[in-house]
Amino acid sequence: MVQSFALFPSSVKFFIQKDLPTELQAELCETITALGGRVESKVPRQGFVLIQPNTNEAERLKLCWDSPDRPDRHFVPYTYVEACKIAGILLKQIFVENGEAIKFHIDSSIANINARAALSARIMHSGGDPSASAQTARVILADPNTEIFQHLVKSYQGVPGKYIESYLWVKKCVEKGAVVYTPLVYKNPGGRRPGEERTQFTEEDEEHLCNWIAAKIPYKETGGRTGNRLYQQLCDMASDPEYAWVSRHTWQSWRERYKKNSQRLDTMIQAIVEQKKPSLGEKGQYGYVRKPEEKPKRSRKRKDDGRLSPSRTSHPMAMGMHIPLTPQDGHSHSGIPIPPVPMQTSTANSMGLAIPQDSVMVVRKSPAEEEMEDEEAEWEVKVGTDPPPMWGKRKAGEDSSENGKRTRVSSEQINGRPASGGMHQMARILDIAHEFRFTVEEVQEYYDRARFKKMRDTLSVLADDSDHAA
Repeated sequence: MVQSFALFPSSVKFFIQKDLPTELQAELCETITALGGRVESKVPRQGFVLIQPNTNEAERLKLCWDSPDRPDRHFVPYTYVEACKIAGILLKQIFVENGEAIKFHIDSSIANINARAALSARIMHSGGDPSASAQTARVILADPNTEIFQHLVKSYQGVPGKYIESYLWVKKCVEKGAVVYTPLVYKNPGGRRPGEERTQFTEEDEEHLCNWIAAKIPYKETGGRTGNRLYQQLCDMASDPEYAWVSRHTWQSWRERYKKNSQRLDTMIQAIVEQKKPSLGEKGQYGYVRKPEEKPKRSRKRKDDGRLSPSRTSHPMAMGMHIPLTPQDGHSHSGIPIPPVPMQTSTANSMGLAIPQDSVMVVRKSPAEEEMEDEEAEWEVKVGTDPPPMWGKRKAGEDSSENGKRTRVSSEQINGRPASGGMHQMARILDIAHEFRFTVEEVQEYYDRARFKKMRDTLSVLADDSDHAA
């Protein structure tokens, strides 16, 4: 037994599709009458036509009686009566626009079949058409918790008259009794309006800026007030508590503030400068740095004046041993220390070395050498091709072979070992000459350390002229 209460006003009329089952038609008539409505045998001018969707008779009724001239005639499924009874109100036909049903498309992101069926029925009960495709639908319903929903929003946000809504949106509209689309919210694209600053400059900001410029560039004529570096240095001071105000703006904003108001700010800066009276180039001003320390000037090496002929400088011994022809520091270019040895011009010429007259090396003598200079007249040495001195003549049988000729030590044998090369050989010659105070030519001719040691020992034991005089 249906409980009787006036849910439908008596003016609300219903027409039931004639090919519905007789039992269903009888049940609908009883429920409509019990809720206060009227059942008509013909399609009313105003009221509801109860149909079974997706049937031939339902399509025929729509084709014959659905007209924009009759906006108060609504075609609803026969379940509409039960839906109104459950809701406790006469459900308004809100999904209607310009006398036509609003077309809906239920997206596949709503995967539950029962949810899709319930959503479709609720749309039809409120006058909408849930059978449209995504392209022809005015409203696309989707699950907002899926990526498809966001994709649909981005895809159709530029299409006018098309809306992407959540499946819960239908229920909200039914409860409100009106269609209210989700409003668009303005999103700041990130820029600023022309002439508008993100953070407004205050008088205090300008005062700080003028003090900074007055300290760094007190005089405008020096330039640099519109450069980038001045304001970048300002923002680098943000970590200092005294400069906490710097972080209110970017260095570009500080620079643009000065550029756009330079005439007014220059007046303020000039007043600060006149009060503090800083001197030009004072420590801390921008553009002035500590003068670099003067580096000691290097003495330039004397260039070759061209007096060494190519034929002389290309001597095999000079080229192979890399020995400077005019040494100044007593060291060869190869890094081997060679004691300075006085070399006579005749000796150098015999070796094939051309020495300029103005590049004769002066060697400081030891006291023993200075004493021996007094005895040079008596203790002569062999020079060039001159005959050897008396003390240098060898006794018969001394250091000679069977044929009476002197046995010369080979350049390949030095103290029983082969020479390691021209450079090493010359180094040993100079070493022997320096140690026993003989000429390089003499050492080069004999090249026997033991022989020269013996000669020097013999000279050392000879009695001095002063002893004879005593």
